[in-house]
Amino acid sequence: MPLLRAVLAVAAVGLLVPTALADVKLHPLFTDNMVLQRDADVPVWGTADPGEEVKLTFRSDAADSAAQVVAVKANDKGQWKATLSTRGPAVPGYTLTVAGGNTVTLKNVAVGEVWVCSGQSNMEWAVDWSGEPAKVKAEPEAKNPNLRLFTVKKRTAAAPITDMADLGHFTKWDVCSPEAIGPFSATAYHFGKHLQKALGVPVGLIHTSWGGTPAEAWASAEALKAVPELAYYVEKAKKAADAAAPKKEAVGPNTAASLYNAMIHPLLPFAVKGAIWYQGESNADRAAEYRTLFPTMISDWRARWGSDLPFYCVQLAPWHANDADGVSWAELREAQLHATKALKNVGMAVITDAGDLIDIHPRDKATPGTRLALAAEAGTYGLKVAGSGPVFKDLKVEGGKAILSFDHVGGGLAAKYRTLNGFTVCGEDKEFYPAKARIEGDTVVVTCDKVPSPVAVRYGWKNYPVVNLYNKDGLPATPFRTDDFPLTTATKK
Repeated sequence: MPLLRAVLAVAAVGLLVPTALADVKLHPLFTDNMVLQRDADVPVWGTADPGEEVKLTFRSDAADSAAQVVAVKANDKGQWKATLSTRGPAVPGYTLTVAGGNTVTLKNVAVGEVWVCSGQSNMEWAVDWSGEPAKVKAEPEAKNPNLRLFTVKKRTAAAPITDMADLGHFTKWDVCSPEAIGPFSATAYHFGKHLQKALGVPVGLIHTSWGGTPAEAWASAEALKAVPELAYYVEKAKKAADAAAPKKEAVGPNTAASLYNAMIHPLLPFAVKGAIWYQGESNADRAAEYRTLFPTMISDWRARWGSDLPFYCVQLAPWHANDADGVSWAELREAQLHATKALKNVGMAVITDAGDLIDIHPRDKATPGTRLALAAEAGTYGLKVAGSGPVFKDLKVEGGKAILSFDHVGGGLAAKYRTLNGFTVCGEDKEFYPAKARIEGDTVVVTCDKVPSPVAVRYGWKNYPVVNLYNKDGLPATPFRTDDFPLTTATKK
């Protein structure tokens, strides 16, 4: 920065007083090695002096490539925003130069696919903490110039952070390497690795998660307040903020909207393709409410980004949850499944085969990451891959047989370990009994000697289900129930 970019003449005494003028600065999401969303009008923004002209030059480092030049002026608050078109080649090797009174140059910029990766501890769980980290980091894919990683550090806020100078918890973009992936989200890494290979274009991952946090912390106060059954969260958050303010303390990470304010809102309006989500454990005791809360949060993010953001979640893994035969986690899994039906462009990775009876953090993060990628490849990118395991569609009762049909059968239904298990059935008394099940074509036929006239069937309806229904593409069926009996968490808040 020049020593003096402007002076103020004070005629009365003839003094020259230097005026503090601002360097042109970019929002901290914009760094070397970043990925810009392809095939989009991408916003780029930052600060400068009020009224200062800012010129952006975006060019490929390839020989004879034409530069894209955009000029804008900062407003009276010193804020500026420009729009770049990324409809050129989706490759690395771009340079972005932003010039005003000073010049900022970003190197090794890529154009490709950008995904937000969020949730609680199972999304936060790093490669270094997961299964066989040394093996994962030794794989050839661990050194990949076409996969880029960005982490938002943990922070809360009582109101949305709008000052980009207050984003010290934002890091920088890293090129995928064994060193970079070690502390990075394992689920997100495996998702990005699989997706990048399938698409053959650069992929950028923005990791923003916090262990032990509930979904209401990741939704905006406005969205929660607009839904009558969720509005109580806003009042609780206000009381928490009022209590923290005199002590100059931050609100806690379980406070409604606190993580949206600090770890989602400051990402806006950065152009992204979609989001992946691994969360729900902290809401399992309120699983019935999650049927409303989760779609509310997804819709909120979509409204904030101004797009029909593709959204893929990991269904909760099997865990004892202090009672392996309890059903609160089953009810939360159903709430996650409900979101895929209530909203379009929402998918789910089922991991009934990747849980841990005694550990809420199963070390296998390759399975959820890979299945999230398959769901996105099929649902968002239209690739000819199986993106989902079987999903219950219809129940038909014939005599003493309950006949179940499914969507996402793929090449057909299959049972791992030969005999199907995990099915229960009830009659009019609503008492469920273990049932026999067999595959007949694209259906499953369920029978039970104790239930001569079946009314409803449940599959995997436990905190820790032991189940083995798949399609022949190797993807497991989601747990389900055919009934609408009252949920055990229906009155929990």
